[in-house]
Amino acid sequence: MADFDDRNKTLHVIATIRTEFVEKFGVPRQSGLVEGLRGEIIFEPEYRNAEALKGIEEYSHLWLLWGFSHNQREGFVPTVHPPRLGGKIKKGVFATRAPFRPNAIGLSCVRLEDVIWESAQGAKLIVGGADLVSGTPIYDIKPYLPYTDAHPEASGGFGQAHSDCEIEVDFPQGLLERLPEEKRETAVGLLRQDPRAAYQKQQGAIYGMHFAGYDIRFAEKEGRLCVCDVVDAACGAEKVKQGAARNRSSAQ
Repeated sequence: MADFDDRNKTLHVIATIRTEFVEKFGVPRQSGLVEGLRGEIIFEPEYRNAEALKGIEEYSHLWLLWGFSHNQREGFVPTVHPPRLGGKIKKGVFATRAPFRPNAIGLSCVRLEDVIWESAQGAKLIVGGADLVSGTPIYDIKPYLPYTDAHPEASGGFGQAHSDCEIEVDFPQGLLERLPEEKRETAVGLLRQDPRAAYQKQQGAIYGMHFAGYDIRFAEKEGRLCVCDVVDAACGAEKVKQGAARNRSSAQ
């Protein structure tokens, strides 16, 4: 194998993305599944040169090359248990899009919504359909080219077989109205994707999806995801702190 200069082996973080997700649970399994999601790509100071984005507005979609910053695993594991297969069937890591890889690199296709040429953080990109946790490092951005990147005749393996796995959602209007109006449709779309892993699904168990600053709590009932509460995450966290403080005080 040819030798490479060590400098070419280093991945440089060129930007980070801001999204409505502070944790992995609830993030769509693939990009583009929930079109209403928005992300803001902010470049690192050394890459805040508007010239680097010249002509990017000519494209409708972009490829993002990014790092699985929320997944850490030591050593090479050749097989994984895809959640879509119930966590019981093994597949080769290179035959899946599992986050635990020899190099923790992810690839997403996003829609370019807008280019903001001047801001406090320099030029930045607004993208749609991103499947990334807020703060995810981005290593590179490339334009999506329909004439070569799209292959309608391609076979999709087990991933394609499980591509249509939406679940019916019961989101009571009173609870839905606790969310900002512009976030409601996206929240329902996220729940339709069923954020639970196949091996974590328990009838009646209450789950919490953190989205856009709110904790959306739901349970499965008769084959549907039923939302049972929507809590402002900041208020919820403050109540937890107050409860912990009271517990410490009573224990003294």
